[in-house]
Amino acid sequence: MSGSCVKQNTHPVPYVPFNQSIDLNLPSYYSLSGVGGYAYVIGGSRGIIVYRRSLDEFIAFDRHSPADPNAECELPLYPDDDNFLVLIDSCSGANFSLYDGSPINGSDYGLMQYATSFNGNNIVTIYN
Repeated sequence: MSGSCVKQNTHPVPYVPFNQSIDLNLPSYYSLSGVGGYAYVIGGSRGIIVYRRSLDEFIAFDRHSPADPNAECELPLYPDDDNFLVLIDSCSGANFSLYDGSPINGSDYGLMQYATSFNGNNIVTIYN
């Protein structure tokens, strides 16, 4: 493709460097002690939500909605009361999967994901 210009889509949520370890023994992360639990972590663009997918797998997403790239909505993404695996953008009406970050409706982009590592005991590290 010599001589042509290829437009690359960039994720609308801003990249914010992040590297933090959380201790699952702390009360604020108690909900992550069981599979299916989630907790909030301060950081990223609009905060981070961490979800425990299995005994040894955690996934983390920025709570900044890609459907609201300019962060005009005061509320970051939050779990639906009827189905916590669905994150809601209350301003745009977009919905996203907490399980894998994919858009359910209202957005062309999935959630900004952070890498995670688990020491097998009680420490989860979230980073990008």
